[in-house]
Order: sequence, then C-alpha cells, then structure tokens
Amino acid sequence: MTPFVPPVRDIRFVLEELLEHGSLSLPGFEEATPKLVEAVLEEAARLAGEVWAPLNAGGDRQGCTRRDDGGVSVPDGFAEAYRAYAEGGWNGIGVAEAHGGQGLPEVVASAVQEMLHGANMALGLCPMLTAGAIEALIQHGSADQQARYLTPLVEGRWTGTMNLTEPQAGSDLSKVRTRAVPCTEEPGRYRLYGQKIFITWGEHDCAENIVHLVLARTPDAPEGNKGISLFLVPKFLVNDDGSLGARNDVVCSGLEHKLGIHGSPTCALSFGERDGAIGYLVGEQGRGLNHMFTMMNEARHKVGIEAIGVAERACQQAVAYALERIQGRRDGQECAIAEHLDVKRMLLSMRARTDALRALALSCAADMDRARHAQDAAEREAAQARVEVLIPVIKAFSTDQGVDIASLGVQVHGGMGYVEETGAAQLLRDIRITPIYEGTNGIQALDLAGRKLGRDGGAALSALVGEVEATAEALAASPDLRALGESLAAGAADLRAAMARVLEHGRDADALQAVATPFLSLTGHVLCAWQMGRAALKAEATLAAGSTDAFYTTKLAAADHALRQWLPIGRAQRAVIEAAPARLASLDPASL
Repeated sequence: MTPFVPPVRDIRFVLEELLEHGSLSLPGFEEATPKLVEAVLEEAARLAGEVWAPLNAGGDRQGCTRRDDGGVSVPDGFAEAYRAYAEGGWNGIGVAEAHGGQGLPEVVASAVQEMLHGANMALGLCPMLTAGAIEALIQHGSADQQARYLTPLVEGRWTGTMNLTEPQAGSDLSKVRTRAVPCTEEPGRYRLYGQKIFITWGEHDCAENIVHLVLARTPDAPEGNKGISLFLVPKFLVNDDGSLGARNDVVCSGLEHKLGIHGSPTCALSFGERDGAIGYLVGEQGRGLNHMFTMMNEARHKVGIEAIGVAERACQQAVAYALERIQGRRDGQECAIAEHLDVKRMLLSMRARTDALRALALSCAADMDRARHAQDAAEREAAQARVEVLIPVIKAFSTDQGVDIASLGVQVHGGMGYVEETGAAQLLRDIRITPIYEGTNGIQALDLAGRKLGRDGGAALSALVGEVEATAEALAASPDLRALGESLAAGAADLRAAMARVLEHGRDADALQAVATPFLSLTGHVLCAWQMGRAALKAEATLAAGSTDAFYTTKLAAADHALRQWLPIGRAQRAVIEAAPARLASLDPASL
C-alpha cells in the first residue's frame, strides 16, 4: 500500500500565490508568514504522514466497538494519534489567542486539516467537529460557558459534537422532537429527552469529556424552525473548579454500520433514559438553528477540505501503482501502464482537479481571514459575502469531484482497485459520505442558486466572475497561454449568462430546484478553472525566469488540462440550465 506523502509543496505553491495577490496580508502576520507557514506545514506533514496515515487501513479493517458499558472503543492507535495531535497544539492553531489558541490564519489551519484528512479521514473527523463546537461557543456561548468549556476544547482534552438529525427528521430540522425541560429546582439548567442519530464521534475513548451541542425544543416552543433552541450537554458534568463530575444521562445506544469511515464512531445517542440529560441553553431561546449554522458553515468548508485530502491520497496511490504496473508495450518495449496515454489522461485529470479544488478552498479560507480581521469594514463585508457564496461551492463541488477522483483512482488500478489490498477501494468508500454530510449537495445547490444568489442579486458572485475575467485577460496576453485565456473567458461568459437565467426564476422554488445543481456545477468548474489559470501564470513566470523544475511544467500541464479539457464539461451545464426540464415537475416518480 502506497505511503501517504502530505502535499506540502503543492500547498505552499497555493499559499505563495495567495500572498502575491495580497490575500494573506493580515496585520502582524506578513513578516512571519514564510518561515512560520513553512515550519507549521512541515511539522503537520510529519504528524500526518508518520503518525496518522499508517493507521488508516488498520482502522478501516478493525472499526469501532460498542462496549457493554455503553462506551465505544476506537481502533488501535487512534487514541494515541489523537493525543499526539492535541499535545502538539494543533487543535487550537486557528483559534484566537484570546481563547487559548495560536491565532494563525484560517488558510493555514485549513491547509493542515487537508493533510490530516488525507492521512486518515476517519480520525480527522473528530477535531473537525470540535472546531465547529469551539466556533459556536465563541460566537454564542455565555461568559460562563466560554470560561468552563473553551479551554479544554481548544487544548483538545475534550472534543465536541453536533447533534441535529433524528430518525424522523433528516434534513428537515423543523421536525426535531428532542425535548428540553427547564429544571425548576436549578435555574439555568434543562433536562433533555430524545434520540439523535448519525452523530460523528458521539462516543469514544480518546478524550476526557465530550461536549454535545444539541438541537431541542422547550415545552412552550412553537412548531417549526423558530421553536428550536441549542443546548450544551456534556458527557460528564463540569464542576465549578473545572474538574469533571458525574456522568450525564446521555449514552450511545448503538453504532451505525457504514459503507466507509469505519474508524469513525458514528453513534445513535439517547438523551434522558433516566432522569434527563443535563443541558444548558446556548445563545437565545428559539434561535438554535441560527446558532447551529455557525458550526454548519465551518463544517461545510471543512467537509470540502476533507474530500480534497482524500482526493490527494487517491492521486498519489494511482500514480504510484501506474508507475509500477507493467502491462502492454510502447515502441516495442514492455512498459508501465502510466505510459499509456489513456492512463496518463486519467492521472492528469485527477491531479489537475485536486490542485484546482485545493486552490479554491484555500482561497475561500483566506477570504474567511479577511472577513474576520481586515481593518476596513467594507473589506470585511465584501470578504464575508464571498465566503457565503463560496462555501456551498467548496462543500458540494469539492465532494462531488472528490468522489469522482477516488473512483478514477480505482479505475487506474483496474481489478486490483476493486479489492481491498491496495487501499484504493477504502478511499472511495470513505469519501462517499462527503456529498451527504452537513447538508446534502442538493441542499448546497439550492442555497447557492436561491438564497445566496437572490440575496444580493448576484453581486458577490458577479464580483468573483470579474476576477475570473481579469485572469482570462492576463492569460490571453501571453502567446503561450492565449488558448487558456480564451477558454476561461468563454467559461466566465457562460456563468454570467447562467446567473441571469437563474435570477429570472426569482422565488419560483420549482424552477430553482430544476436548475440549482447544474448551476453549482458550472460555478465550480469556472471558479476552479480560474484558480488553475492563476497557477499557470505563476508557473510560466517561474519557468521564464530560468527554472527547469519539473514541478512547474507539471503545473502548466495540469492548468492546460483544467482549462481546455475539464472546463468544457462544466460549460455544458449552461445548456442544461437553459433547457430547464419542462416535464420534471409533472413526472410521477412511481412511474420510474
């Protein structure tokens, strides 16, 4: 099985490009950027490659076990690997220093997370959910909740979860039935009763405590979304001095049997089987869904990141196998399958798309940084508008493409990819959850085409397309890159036309549903092609300055594939949008 090599140089290439465009120009960070980022990436790569990655296959085979006492044992080595992560301070690298973190930019934290997810997605899910819980408490927690829970969460001594889904309430959270009853004898406390399912890392033996953030209804709450509140429910109650007290009334009632990520304990949790699980209101009553979306938006970006990490590992495994597998002949000599042009095409497609997805996701992370830290209020607002447009694209497009990249990795392996020994099958099984996690990709498409595009009449996305067009002009000015510029300009024109068509639908929900997914696909293709256009300009300039490094010639080849072979596939979505399937609404699903 091919060892995983964290893609430090590819990440550094993207970060350098972002620096050149001023995207990482944060107060007090500029001078430290090169050396600091280098040290962080190298150390994260060591943890990912040497500690986490070797456990990936074994964790998949062993899986998790629910013990007789209701606890859950994770695969061998996972607890030690998690502790190495926490003790190294990695859990707090993107958290503000005021809350005990290191205060590094989100773009650096995202790069680290990509490497960890590529190494071991099942294990990487644990700190990913904790990061969302930290952000939710920073944004909405009371002073007491922050004082009591943030430090151990930031340090990684405790982990966090997100409890939304119930058996009768999947994506429709208005149907949540878990009850939160005020404790009359203890003001400020509630007792929760109900069931939650699909809770990632809902029970485990890697940390001292687990902090569950739970959606529930108070007795007098109205029906629908406005009746939902957010509650903090610790596995162990926390004493005033910060020590752990009694076990709370929340237990793992079962483990889900899944297609992949077997090393990640996905739990059904039962609240209140005895006297009620003690919980504390987070934020305002009746605004739980709003508060939970603090976690959701963080998680959606990171789900895209995790898919990119797995796609990177699929690329590495496919290339290594194709270079070793001898089959067929070229020029009269036996050769590795990597020499066959169709296999080479698949490998280049995997590489180009992974590079493009990474660049777009890290660009979005840089926008997050500007939205939080820019000195100028107008700049913060503009950056936040970009983030809100990009997150559904990062989540949905990266995960759809990641699944396809992992599937193509199996194809490169041929029959050996369909058996478990090579590890290619595990990557496909693991990554398949990502288009479903944190709101299915259909929901992301509706969010983009409906809420995000309609909210500002397409202004934020239009501004992004303006940057795409500027990159197309820069490419067209180079004799060697003119064809790439022409292709990118055509993609931008298609996206503008599609935006206008989608905006015409206004509040027609059926019309938007019919075109939302192809619109997100077109948007993802164009924005990723834009990133590869920028990469081509950087690579060409480096080569023109005298470099003979194959790294840059490969970047040019990947950019050429992305803009002239991959982008046309996305551009075809314009015709799909304009066709607007007229018979779809009247179709009887039972007839299918």
